[in-house]
This record gives sequence, C-alpha cells and structure tokens, in this order.
Amino acid sequence: MKFEQIIKTFSASVAGILVYLLAGGFYLQSKGFVSDPEGGFVLANNAYASEIKMSQKEIPLNYAFPQNHVMGENTAPVTLYEYSSFGCFHCADFHLQVLPELKKEFVDKGLLKVVFVPLPLDKNSMDAALLAECVDEDKYFSFIEVLFKKQRDWGMAFNPQKVLLQYAALSGLENEKAKACLKNDATAERILKDRQAGLSDLGISGTPSFVVSSKSDNELVEGFKSFDEFASIIQAHLDEQ
Repeated sequence: MKFEQIIKTFSASVAGILVYLLAGGFYLQSKGFVSDPEGGFVLANNAYASEIKMSQKEIPLNYAFPQNHVMGENTAPVTLYEYSSFGCFHCADFHLQVLPELKKEFVDKGLLKVVFVPLPLDKNSMDAALLAECVDEDKYFSFIEVLFKKQRDWGMAFNPQKVLLQYAALSGLENEKAKACLKNDATAERILKDRQAGLSDLGISGTPSFVVSSKSDNELVEGFKSFDEFASIIQAHLDEQ
C-alpha cells in the first residue's frame, strides 16, 4: 500500500471515530447529561450540585427498590443497590476493582447482598442491559462482568450491537432470541421505569450511584468509592443492627 493511501485510510478512521464520539456526546446531551471533569456523565441540572449544596433526598425505609438481580443471601442485613450504566468507565472500575473485594469480605459471609439495577445513559448501554436481561439468571453477574471488562471494545466498535450479540452468544443466548431481546419493549419499559425512579425518587445524578440499605436507614452514595470507603459505610450499617 502506498504511503498516500495509508494516510488516507488512517485519516478516514480517525474521522469516523471523531464522528462516533461526537454523536455519542450529542445523544447524551439530548437526554440531559453533560460531561464531568473525570470523563463521565452526570445530569445537567445536577452537574454542580456540590457547589450549590443541593440537599440529598431522604429515602423512606419502605421504599420499593427493584429486586431483579441479586448477589448474595436474601437474609443479609445490609443491601447495596448499584445503579450503573454499562458504558460508564467508573461503573466498570467498581465492578472490576471493588465488587470482588466486597463479595469476599461481606457477601460471602452473609452480611451483604448486592442488587444490580441498570441505569443506561445511551443506546449501546440500553442494548447491553436488554441482552443481560435475557441470559440465564445464574449467568447474569458473569455476563455483566464481561460487559464491563470489554467495555472499550464494544463501546468503541463501529457496530456495537454486533459485538454485544457475540458476547451474548458466548453466554449461551441463541442469536434469534438475543435479537428478539433487543426489541422487547416491555423489558425496555421496565428498565427505563427503574431508571426514572432512580433519578426522580432517589435523587441520583450520575453513575455509578448506590444506596446502602438496612432496617434503620437508606443512604445514597454517589460516584466511585474505594473498597475501604464502602467497607466503612457498610460496617456502620452493620453496627446499627
């Protein structure tokens, strides 16, 4: 291949990537999100919440959280509700860096259960969430771990849906069933309903966000936190039992 042709091919690829990124950005802006200093996305009306000191909503003890996907024993005294978008970098950081330690120190000891609630911020994350709903329940958390591990691969692909379908196939989901899942309006409506409840009822302003729940309190925790920070919060709830 001639040097001029290589330059043209490279320039076309770069241009395609830029168009993809800009399109994604415009999509998020149209949904009311803006970029934060760390490269994530938050709701525009809450982008500077810490500066204007917006008060955090009080979550009633009897609030009906989604209970679709649970890791751990139902009898655990503390529950961690995780609201994440599959395309969110910080959500991937939590799943790959923090959740394994929480599982080892709290979930496996019957002290904590984790409930995953998808909160998609873009079409690709919605497609990922829809496919995750269709894999066998005993494969759910292993499947979403793959989605977070391969986040950049499918997120930056020119055909993300095709790549996501390949991951679904590896998890045992037949191609025709997977394609039907992507068009399941009832499931999409439920996901969006849970998302809207998180935003309006709980005061969630970005992903990841968490609610640490026990019989005495529901505590909203926003943004990525280290294992030590989560351990401290969870232990405080356990001490109140």
